[in-house]
Formats: sequence, structure tokens, C-alpha cells
Amino acid sequence: MVRPELDLATLIVNTLNLDVSPEDVDPEAPLHGGGLGLDSIDILEVALAISKTYGVKLRSDDENNVKIFASLRQLNNHIQQHIAA
Repeated sequence: MVRPELDLATLIVNTLNLDVSPEDVDPEAPLHGGGLGLDSIDILEVALAISKTYGVKLRSDDENNVKIFASLRQLNNHIQQHIAA
């Protein structure tokens, strides 16, 4: 796992108090439903933490949310593309 992905995994694990080590988060596993098993409330909490930490706004009405939150890797890619924007 590359460093930005590990940092993001750490943010998610800490934000949601998950009982998993950030290093054990599969970057390709689904975040919602399977994989980490996050629900819509978890996703909202993660989006808020990302906004505070990275300054990247993730809107609940974004039509690309399914793609953005498909996996840790997809979410990290989205953040990295928009972090300087």
C-alpha cells in the first residue's frame, strides 16, 4: 500500500473506530457494503473527515460517489486529483 493510501486508511479506521489495522485494509476491497462494510452514515463521517483533513469536498449528491467510494484506492485517487484543485 502506498503512503497516501495508508494515511487515508488510518484516517478511516480512526474516524470510525474500526477494529482493524490500517495496514490490513485492502486498497481494492469495497468500502461500502462488503470489504470494510461501511454504511451510508459511515461514508458521511468519512467524507467529513476527508474535508477537514485534506480540504477536499465530497458532496452527498455527487453522481460519482459510487465510483469515488468504490475502494480505498479509488477514494485516494479522487482525493489526490482534487487536493490541489
